[in-house]
Amino acid sequence: MIRSIKTTPKNAPVTPVNESKKFTQQDVDLAKTPLFFPEGFEKIFISIYFIILPYIAGLFFLFFYVAEGSIELFVSLSEESSFLLTWTIGYEIIASIIILSIVKMALGFAHASSKPSAKKQFRRP
Repeated sequence: MIRSIKTTPKNAPVTPVNESKKFTQQDVDLAKTPLFFPEGFEKIFISIYFIILPYIAGLFFLFFYVAEGSIELFVSLSEESSFLLTWTIGYEIIASIIILSIVKMALGFAHASSKPSAKKQFRRP
């Protein structure tokens, strides 16, 4: 669950994330996202990304994996497959990449927060 979404202007100083917070309670800053969202057109570009990126990923999958790079086979596949099928394949590919990146960030955060620091003192349980 995302607690709050902050947007900061490009010139505003960005405060570092407090590493003592839990991973799920960190603030989300849209200025740090890797996708391009022009100011004022965020909803339009999100919908464009939602439609086009999975379709392109599906086309790449069909071309390189299913058709094995053969243009003739890819053209015959694209004639038989619909837009929705190609989009669904790409959506699943992008969703799995996003899930893997979330797991990677969570593991990295858990590793960074488990490192002993000078502030922690050893106590016997």
